[in-house]
Amino acid sequence: MATPPAIAAIALTPAERWLLLLGEAAQPSLPAAGASGMAMDQALAWLYGRDGEAFGADALDRQGGSEASRLMVPEWINRIHELFPKETIERLERDAIERYHIDEIVTNPQVLERVEPNPALLAAVLRTKHLMNPDVLAMARKLVAKVVSMLIEKLAREVVRSFSGHRQRQSLSRHGAANQFAARETVQRNLKHYDPQRQQLIVRQPLFFNHTRKRLQRWQIFLLVDQSGSMVGSVIHAAVTAACLWNLPGVRTHLLAFDTNVVDLSDEVHDPVETLMQVQLGGGTDIGKAVAYAAQNIEVPKRAIVVIISDFFEGANEHVLLNQVASLIGQGTQVLGLAALDEAANPVFDRELARRMADLGVHVGAMTPGQLAGWLAEKLR
Repeated sequence: MATPPAIAAIALTPAERWLLLLGEAAQPSLPAAGASGMAMDQALAWLYGRDGEAFGADALDRQGGSEASRLMVPEWINRIHELFPKETIERLERDAIERYHIDEIVTNPQVLERVEPNPALLAAVLRTKHLMNPDVLAMARKLVAKVVSMLIEKLAREVVRSFSGHRQRQSLSRHGAANQFAARETVQRNLKHYDPQRQQLIVRQPLFFNHTRKRLQRWQIFLLVDQSGSMVGSVIHAAVTAACLWNLPGVRTHLLAFDTNVVDLSDEVHDPVETLMQVQLGGGTDIGKAVAYAAQNIEVPKRAIVVIISDFFEGANEHVLLNQVASLIGQGTQVLGLAALDEAANPVFDRELARRMADLGVHVGAMTPGQLAGWLAEKLR
């Protein structure tokens, strides 16, 4: 049976808290809960009581009474918004989608008006958008935009930090911005101009720190994203990462989504919402075809980076993929294989094929979007 999320203190007694955790089995031993406690128990039972059905009749009955089972999804959403704090609401909605596959949360207009935007809901929208009517799809797009905005705001800071220059105190210049002013060095350099009569230091030449930012010229970054259903988290973060890289000077970002076909989303990279709404999850996997497509669009091989984001369970001929990768590396293109591209960076992939790619010179690993930005920044310097 699933464990309900922790409940914030909202006027519950210790006995009521235990009752929420243990459910109906604890009722004979604990005093009855008040109205708020019963309502919370029913809301939790509506969701987590489903585990009893999964494990059979002998499993612990976590049903909260017949009233809970009659709740419709919009009513349940409204109830948890009234009863629980924001952190618990997000956990309940995430469990409803990821654990119990209650997709009505993202296909019902009444529900979409109340849900808290979060990555789990975004993933559910991408899985169910083909089922939505135009009105619901329009509302879902707004939800997607909110979640994407949150993700971009977080990642953009990491991208800027990775690609920004660092001060070199040994490198000074006579010109620079105010935030580069080298105060101590300026004073030391101009001490000979000190006027003892006026007791003033005359600064004839201010000094500024140089930055180590390189000019990023003619670089191409190709993000090849497996759009099979299991890679939905990677698709989301690849679109967000591409949007953040799109604004970098001297870098041209290409975003390719693939299954057995390749869809070039590079023209929509600047608009990750539109990018995600075009993604069609599911289908087979032909990584070799995606690599070949990228290879055809490389302008300067030694100034190109190809990032393959996949579980590496190749559905096509593995030798074709390996030959394509070997050709890229042979011409000086850097290739990175990412087994996952979500915040948790939990890799699930074909380790044997990944090993064979690594033997060819592919950098293989698992990175969060922020770590990927740092890796790319190092390669482009």
